[in-house]
Amino acid sequence: MTLQPPAVAKQISHCQAFRIKEGDTNYFAMIFDEEGEGCKLVAILEIFEPGGATPPNQHQRAHEMFFILRGEGLAFANGEQIELRAGTAMLINPGSEHVVRNTGEGKLYSLTIMVPDEGFARVIRRGIPVELDAQDRAVISGIAV
Repeated sequence: MTLQPPAVAKQISHCQAFRIKEGDTNYFAMIFDEEGEGCKLVAILEIFEPGGATPPNQHQRAHEMFFILRGEGLAFANGEQIELRAGTAMLINPGSEHVVRNTGEGKLYSLTIMVPDEGFARVIRRGIPVELDAQDRAVISGIAV
């Protein structure tokens, strides 16, 4: 049996980032997941380019939480529209089809956590590696730009 440390800390600006597939308008900086830390959740920084959106999706058992750090957007969950802006927290319940869309002029940044993972981290990690740019690193380091 492998003992896990009591706590894991890391700088998000040093996390690996991925785009799930070519042409996607959002990408993910992997913070914590089963492969990296052995946990049963996935925590990511999700970055939406201007006009970017997730495809419609839903999760069988997982709750998915979005906490907006910067930018503005709209979410649609089973037909309900929710405005997103810095400081908004949104919880998507299992079975709810949802889309998140960046409606602002700049990037939309969300701390996104899904419990249980349902294989989402594996899908992300199999994607295309992406380099976080200077703006991404500044936002996730808490530096105003």
